[in-house]
Amino acid sequence: METPSLLKIAKDGLWHNNPALVQVLGLCPALAVTGTVVNALGLGIATTLVLTGSNLAVSILRHYVPAAVRLPAFVMIIAAFVTCAELLMQAYAYPLYQILGIFIPLIVTNCMILGRADAFASRQPVLPALIDGLMMGVGFSAVLVVLGGIRELIGQGTLFANMQLLFGPAAQHWEIVVFHDYAKVLFAVLPPGAFIAMGLLMALKNVIDNRIRQARARQVAVEPSVQRVRIRVTGQSTQAREGQDALIPTQNL
Repeated sequence: METPSLLKIAKDGLWHNNPALVQVLGLCPALAVTGTVVNALGLGIATTLVLTGSNLAVSILRHYVPAAVRLPAFVMIIAAFVTCAELLMQAYAYPLYQILGIFIPLIVTNCMILGRADAFASRQPVLPALIDGLMMGVGFSAVLVVLGGIRELIGQGTLFANMQLLFGPAAQHWEIVVFHDYAKVLFAVLPPGAFIAMGLLMALKNVIDNRIRQARARQVAVEPSVQRVRIRVTGQSTQAREGQDALIPTQNL
């Protein structure tokens, strides 16, 4: 398998092959816990750590794992990193860990992580596999944070509420009250609101991609074309033969 450039890997993870918006993977936790920005950010950080670590480990061990036990071995590697992320969250962000609940251990079953380990990390050197895991995790986390921000804003009228659950007492005053005396919209923080918000994000990405393709097509269409035409050149010079044919490139008018 040919190794893509690091720039292409980064673009794929952040935009062109985004796990949530393009591959549509990991939607169960994405829709379940993104009621607020802090919940989305906590799950996104945990997923990114697991994805980066598992890609790195799989790439290092790819020549030593027999093909017959490849997938079970990858699951065990992923489970080890999930356990590490779970213990870290219990130690440093226990209230948030309680809110996220079962969705932290369930990162093991996230098909996005196993898919990247099998389809990319097991076939690539260490650095591309590491960058792929990091960029896929960042792209997934960005979608979670945007989704959580939309749902929190519509549902509660605030942004960055309860950030102290993740960053400690120093983040207690990070909350931004966008709408004062706001009547909470329960629909936005329930699963139907998550589905609608995710669908709108996917539609927005498709619109942006279509605009980019149309702009590139117009740019190609307006580029001047060069055409070779045959003309007859005559002159009075003794060194030039009368009636000599020449090909001169001209631009279409």
